[in-house]
Amino acid sequence: MVRQLVRDWQTTKAMDGFAKAEVKSRLIALSLNVIMRMIAGKRFCGEEEEQAGFSEEARRYWKLVEEAAPAIGVSNLADFLPVLRWVDYKGFSKKLARFHKERDELMQRLIDEHRSKSKEERVEKKSMMGVLLSLQETDPGYYTDEVIKALGTGLLGAGVGTTSETTEWMMSLLLNNPEALKKTRDEIDARVGNERLLEESDLSNLPYLQCVITETLRIYPTTPLLLPHEASQECSVGGFHIPRGTMLLVNAYAIHRDPKVWEEPTKFLPERFEGGKGEGKLMIPFGMGRRRCPGEALAMRVVGLVLGTLIQCFEWEGIGKEEVDMTTEGSGLTLGKAIPLEAMYRPRQSMLDTLKKL
Repeated sequence: MVRQLVRDWQTTKAMDGFAKAEVKSRLIALSLNVIMRMIAGKRFCGEEEEQAGFSEEARRYWKLVEEAAPAIGVSNLADFLPVLRWVDYKGFSKKLARFHKERDELMQRLIDEHRSKSKEERVEKKSMMGVLLSLQETDPGYYTDEVIKALGTGLLGAGVGTTSETTEWMMSLLLNNPEALKKTRDEIDARVGNERLLEESDLSNLPYLQCVITETLRIYPTTPLLLPHEASQECSVGGFHIPRGTMLLVNAYAIHRDPKVWEEPTKFLPERFEGGKGEGKLMIPFGMGRRRCPGEALAMRVVGLVLGTLIQCFEWEGIGKEEVDMTTEGSGLTLGKAIPLEAMYRPRQSMLDTLKKL
């Protein structure tokens, strides 16, 4: 992604040295590649392709995701009035059926591609599908193609949009808060320097960067209502009687912005988490307990690496004098920006030598 940004800057920069970047599509391409490398051991978005590196297959897949997103998590009138099941409200059922079919076909192609490889190739380029297909040989009744496809689609669905959306909110918040952006950059300069790119091992040594990530997840939890849970037994919640089997939605968005707990809850203040000051206050962007998101560690590393690298390598500014819109949110289960983030950027002078080596 950094190489692509540098190339685009060289061809589109203006007199002041800045070029415009549509950040959202680049973050989606990066997230798709991270997850697909885990699942199938291959890139999903080619670096030389148009539209921020999207291959034709990746563009088609993500277009389906965007079409299906508004239909996921919405209230369906047929759930309350069964007679309406004969009517496809807003065509949601058709959209979801088409999305499921296309996604299933994509996963089957990847499985068939892996199946055609030799055992030596699978071992050399280890991936989730390679491991599961090896297990399928010893236990075909359990490790069926359907199980493998379900695991793959689960990772894609849970990991791509959430990671890219969180990074997009972080970039937006920092563009609107240049002091925090400068403080983050100064910390990276002091602890990483400019002779190499930031690495995963550096993240634990960048406490303010971690505060920025945590504060972003507080204000904009990527899954504001978490995932639906079910009451395993009769209980009482907030004075309300909850029968066994009732669906429960936890409003992390409201909990994170509770004025009884947080001072100036809607204000972006990474400093509120410095030195462990935020400990003891309920933060549940990934849920909690046994059903906590299993991808939390991966997500925190990816967003830390991406945000830190973008800040280390480039100077960033908003477009014009207006602040980035932080109030218009998209629809669906996850909390994304309705208007994709665009920003002006240019390589930092101190990083030019390092960027030339990429």
